[in-house]
Amino acid sequence: MENVHILTQRISARGEFLPFSAEHYRNNEPAAIHRLIEKLQTTLNIEELLTIYAEHAKQLINFSGLQFQSSLGVAQIADSDNSQPPYSFNLDINNEHLGQLIYFCQYPLTGNIEQKLVGLHCALVYPLRNALMYSRVLKLATKDTLTGLNNRSQFDTILTQKLERFRRHHRPFSLMFLDLDNFKQVNDSYGHKIGDDVLQEFADVLYSSIRGTDSVFRFGGDEFAVLIDDPDFTTNKVIAQRVMQLVAQSNLMKQYAVTTSIGFTLANSKDCENEIFARADKGLYKAKASGRNCAKAY
Repeated sequence: MENVHILTQRISARGEFLPFSAEHYRNNEPAAIHRLIEKLQTTLNIEELLTIYAEHAKQLINFSGLQFQSSLGVAQIADSDNSQPPYSFNLDINNEHLGQLIYFCQYPLTGNIEQKLVGLHCALVYPLRNALMYSRVLKLATKDTLTGLNNRSQFDTILTQKLERFRRHHRPFSLMFLDLDNFKQVNDSYGHKIGDDVLQEFADVLYSSIRGTDSVFRFGGDEFAVLIDDPDFTTNKVIAQRVMQLVAQSNLMKQYAVTTSIGFTLANSKDCENEIFARADKGLYKAKASGRNCAKAY
């Protein structure tokens, strides 16, 4: 088989290597940007937008990584190599700051290349703003506004997905219910501001107690749930003990005499949503009936 060589050209006084197709791109720049805009309008996923944009931008600049940082977090292209020096650009539209687009390049950018990229960003900012707005709406629809945890609607969706995956791929899981002992008295005696502080503290406890493969939810009030990717009661007991220990160590929880009761159950392949829900709820009822501040399986 003949060797295949990628032709490159060095641009004078820039120190960067560009694909040989860059000259072709310059000769067809308006049409190329029009095609880019059309492609960017096909998705509201931020990572997909970056991927589409990166494929186009690499006709102008040889970068190893591309990242976008915004109030929603960090997004980047797949296999982004961020070990090279970063070059950041603020992305703004109508006085609204979207975030920073960061290129990771081995070679420094000249003013000419920076100008080209700034012009290219004009094609990206409107689709990117739409994607950010869409992501924020999804977050509002699936997150509890006080604690930042997944909400009940998201729980119903993920539970259905896990049951289906269990039936199809034999991937078992367990369900844990938790509520706060003495929480009503805190609200009645000290007001809802203190109650909100307690709920936020407990949300932090749950985040600290679960693994990356687990999901935690707030149903409303002082009711919480955890979906655990593990078929063993031992894992549930470990997580429950960790939660209760952190609650006991919390100065805020101790100040208002708040503890937690926990019930959990293992899923089986014949479960429907109501059946596994009812068993976990019975486990929580057993914990309450056993004096609270404990965990019970059902």
